Amino acid sequence: MEDALTEIPPPSRFFEEDLNNFTPPSIPLPSPFLVFSNPRPNEPLRPSLLILAISSPSLYVFHQLSSKILIGSLILPEIPFSGNSIEPSLGDKSCNIYTLNDADDSIILISVQCSVAAERSHIVAKLLIGDQIIPDRVLILDSVQSQNFRGKLSPDETFSFKLETSSERKGLGDSTLLKGIDYFPSGSVVDSLAAALLGRCQMNNIKGTLCVSWPEFGGAVVSLVKSLLQRNVLPSLDLSINGDAGNEYSRFSWTKDHPSDSELYT
Repeated sequence: MEDALTEIPPPSRFFEEDLNNFTPPSIPLPSPFLVFSNPRPNEPLRPSLLILAISSPSLYVFHQLSSKILIGSLILPEIPFSGNSIEPSLGDKSCNIYTLNDADDSIILISVQCSVAAERSHIVAKLLIGDQIIPDRVLILDSVQSQNFRGKLSPDETFSFKLETSSERKGLGDSTLLKGIDYFPSGSVVDSLAAALLGRCQMNNIKGTLCVSWPEFGGAVVSLVKSLLQRNVLPSLDLSINGDAGNEYSRFSWTKDHPSDSELYT
């Protein structure tokens, strides 16, 4: 008598490709798109500097900037609008586009407050740095992800690193955007939207800098990011943080640190 445990099972009645016929194909997500508050001319926006704030500290610093003007948004169909406030808020799941100083859009800020899936990063990067927004220079602000960092990270330490495109790195002396910051350590990795944006700059021969800071949350890293921006990037803008803002940042940090309660970018 044959052993039922060791006997070779009979062949399946179906081929593997036939079994896949019973699984309905996944519905493709609609493409993201840009919406501007005022009708834009046929020619694209050409800012001298495009800043993309992704990290919690950078989002908080720019949220406090009262001189910015909302001019548009990136719409991701998979991100619901429910729960968003009428006025821009740190708790919104949004990706708003602002001008920072004057009418000719010389500096544009994009605050990425929503989660962008890894498989959507390249299409989003192509929209933000593409046919409608063609910057001379790009600064991306993100956080160091502990799982991607080669080395030990202490929550008591505060530091920042940078990565640059080849065209930015060729600049000498005062022509580089961020001075006095070490390069990201060899063996460490940056992924998702920040990597896609920097890669987009490299492909289009745009001067691009990615600045990552650690830790992801906390008053000390907010001060670090604010100092870097004030010293190297936006010396003429008032980036002061009012005294009542601490509690708001604490609530924002807690929300972002608990993804089960929020879909904000972490």
